[in-house]
This record gives sequence, C-alpha cells and structure tokens, in this order.
Amino acid sequence: MTFLLLFSLFCGCTCGFSQSEASGETLSSEDASFCGGDLEVIYPELKVDQCLIVPKDDMNLRKKLTKEWSAPTILYPHAHQMATNFEEGLLWLLCLKDREYLVVMVDPDAPSRGNSKMAHWRHWLVVNLQGSQLKNGTLQGTTVTDYASPSPPPSSGLHRYQFLLYEQQPPTEAESIGRHVKKSRRGQWDLKAFVERFLLGNPVAQVQFLTANYQD
Repeated sequence: MTFLLLFSLFCGCTCGFSQSEASGETLSSEDASFCGGDLEVIYPELKVDQCLIVPKDDMNLRKKLTKEWSAPTILYPHAHQMATNFEEGLLWLLCLKDREYLVVMVDPDAPSRGNSKMAHWRHWLVVNLQGSQLKNGTLQGTTVTDYASPSPPPSSGLHRYQFLLYEQQPPTEAESIGRHVKKSRRGQWDLKAFVERFLLGNPVAQVQFLTANYQD
C-alpha cells in the first residue's frame, strides 16, 4: 500500500511537470502579480478575471482570439455610477459626479518579449465609459483606437496582452484624447507619457492574458 501511494504521488508530480513547466508555459510570479482590481475581460469562450496563459488545446482558443473574436466585454464591479434613489442622489449632488473611465489594451512584447522594440503596441482604446456601463458590460464609450485582435508573430513566444482601466480626470474629453493619440502610431506607443499627459494616475484595475501564435 505504501509503495502504491508513493508511486501515485510520483506520477502526479511528474505528469504535472510535463504539462506545465516542461512546456515552457508556466505563469511566472511576475506575470501572475500584474493583475488586480477585479477587472473582467470576457470573450465568447474565454473569461479573463485573473492572469493566465491561454492554453493550446483542442478548443483552438488561440486561433479564435486572432481570427474569430471581436472586442471583448469589459466588466468592472467596483465602478462608480450615478445614484439611483433620492438619498443617494443628494449625496451625489453634494460630493460626487458620475465617473468616467477609459480602457486600453496593449502588448508590451512587440515583436517579442526578448526584443520589445515596438512596445507598447496599442490594440484598443475606449474612453468616456460610464460606471453603469462597466457594471453591466454594455460599453457605449468613444472608441479612439479600434480593436485589433492579438496576433503574435510566428515563433515569437508568449505575448502579454494587458487591459488597464483608468478613471478619467474631468474635464478630459474624447476629442482631446483622440487628437493626441492620432499623432502616434499603434506601435512604439508611449503609454507612460499618455497616462501622465491626461493625469490618469495608476490603473484602478488591470488584468492580462498570455498567448502565442496559434500555429506555433
């Protein structure tokens, strides 16, 4: 009995190693620590509410991300929205306004993590998102940069696709952000300068997934 138990433990350990670490696709502690704030990114067959590696499996998730799926649904349960009753409304009139947010999706590993000379690659930018929209997933903000699906080059390894949610500072307007962003291309986008230019501060929430070229 003792031999069988030890044999089972050994098999469990070695099998787990072969499926994750041996494949070279184990999520590092650095990548796992990026996520925070309960942001949810939802594709038709993939929910990203924590840092993860998109598996290469029979579901063809990597191919669907690149070839089939359009922009995901974004949910943020902690978003501030306009009050819905008189008492809360009075408080809102006194000290709060319905807050607006912006979400950006970037790839910091363009064209590869070891050679990120094109980082950050801007995949998506939507501004003027109301708190109520983020709570129910109906985004009706202003799209500044159209969604571009994750498309890692062949043999470039895993890429991080990061979604960062910021609270917009009034009176920032979509037109102002749009004019600024149009001066830059998608690649080699200076995310830090953008954040500083519009006084966005730290993200209120962020999440990422890692994926590679679906043909690799």
